[in-house]
Amino acid sequence: MTTRQAPIHSGFEAATTATEVIRGIDLKGKTAIVTGGYSGLGLQTVRTLVSAGANVTVPARSHEKAAKALADKRSVEIESIELGDPESVDAFADRFLASGRPLHMLVNGAGIMAAPLQRDKRGYESHFSMNHLGHFQLTVRLLPALRRANGARVVLVSSWAHRFSPFHFEDPNFERREYDRWAGYGQSKTANILFAVDLDKRFAGDDIRAFAVHPGGIVATGLVKYISQDELRASGALDEKGQPVLDPSRDLKTPEQGAATIVWCATNPLLEGKGGVYCENSDIAAVSSKDPSKMTINDLKDDKGVMPYAIDSGAAHRLWELSEELIGGRAS
Repeated sequence: MTTRQAPIHSGFEAATTATEVIRGIDLKGKTAIVTGGYSGLGLQTVRTLVSAGANVTVPARSHEKAAKALADKRSVEIESIELGDPESVDAFADRFLASGRPLHMLVNGAGIMAAPLQRDKRGYESHFSMNHLGHFQLTVRLLPALRRANGARVVLVSSWAHRFSPFHFEDPNFERREYDRWAGYGQSKTANILFAVDLDKRFAGDDIRAFAVHPGGIVATGLVKYISQDELRASGALDEKGQPVLDPSRDLKTPEQGAATIVWCATNPLLEGKGGVYCENSDIAAVSSKDPSKMTINDLKDDKGVMPYAIDSGAAHRLWELSEELIGGRAS
């Protein structure tokens, strides 16, 4: 059941859009949940899935903002959730399960990036809490609905920034090491990939397949709210006038280009029978042979593929067990 972490030559490329990826795919009668589905990549993902006939539920931190962004979408249901609050996650999952609906696609896309040190009410560091633990809890609570689909996919929105940090099992919440906002973000993105690896391994037999995704560098989203204009200009993501630089060959994409790999993983027939892999540019990515500790930031940005530590099956299993412990429940 193990899928090789290597490109399958999908026919798509860096500049491919979500509209191109969904062409010819019929999602009528299918149900999806997209966290963060009311802004940026999530909103584009919702629009694309709805355009193919899917019914989409968007669990949102701000019901008001979600309702405004999705006002023109008839096949979208908005629900409330706070991913850093375990009671809120459970409440949403209970409501969805009570409906009896199958869940064909779960896109875990909400998140934060490069935030200052913050902790949830349990004391867990905010990137780890929201980007990983909240989605871990949501996914395992929704397993009955995923099984009911008789063919479900879970998409974890990760990032090339997993290069910034492996997962630090000895101190995931920065209690004994100096906090660095990019290390916090990078660790959470590595956790997303490891989660996809072990989720797929555990539940492929139930026809639940999991994928981690790097969507690309997209400036036109709320994800960059903690990053200054000067930082974005220095990184090459903004020009001298403060406008986003668009160059898919350099991984600088529009939201529609960024959503393409998410939609591809959630829907494309080429991935039938596959899972547990990291994808970029609407294809399964290669494994990087580079050592990120010896690379400059520009080298890191130019590097493609996934770091070996992010797809290590032993680390993935260890993270699953830690995550169960931290949310106070066992997945089955």
